[in-house]
Amino acid sequence: MKLVLATGNAGKVRELAAQLGSCGVEVVAQSEYLSVEAIEDGLSFVENALIKARHAARASGLAAVADDSGLRVDALDGAPGVHSARYAGAAANDRSNCLKLLSALEGVPKASRGAAFHCSLVFVRHALDPAPLIVSAEWRGSVLTALQGDNGFGYDPLFQPEGLTGSAAELEPAEKQRVSHRALALHRFMPQLKALVSG
Repeated sequence: MKLVLATGNAGKVRELAAQLGSCGVEVVAQSEYLSVEAIEDGLSFVENALIKARHAARASGLAAVADDSGLRVDALDGAPGVHSARYAGAAANDRSNCLKLLSALEGVPKASRGAAFHCSLVFVRHALDPAPLIVSAEWRGSVLTALQGDNGFGYDPLFQPEGLTGSAAELEPAEKQRVSHRALALHRFMPQLKALVSG
């Protein structure tokens, strides 16, 4: 089976492509089929993942896998949440998003800086698939008071996973791929995807 990976995020492509390929499928980037990304106007990570998967499947005529993920901060009532990628505005980048988050949490004590990275993964056989495969997972931790580390992307330099002393951006890539929200979701997702593909 050939499937399209419905993301334009290079970091997500790196983390997902190799693992999806292990299911015996050929993975292609959505950039081969479309130049305009889906409008992510869902109210949840699952809704946005479905929007992206259906958009990529419609454009390519292939099955599609999409991920929607982000950081939910307890003290900010779950923000930035589904707006994680655009938290600092339409032209936001990783650094501007992180700086806005630091500003929003200024003065908040360490004990109240709990947060979780959330990931929802969706597989659709075609654009109108009435029974998509949907799996979600969370990675709990807290928000640091300064950027730490050079690995990873997004909010990794500010996220301290539970049980660790450093940030997610200080983890080696192989370690992050083993313990992150995306890794936890993939751990649940892959056996089900393999069953669907082999069936």
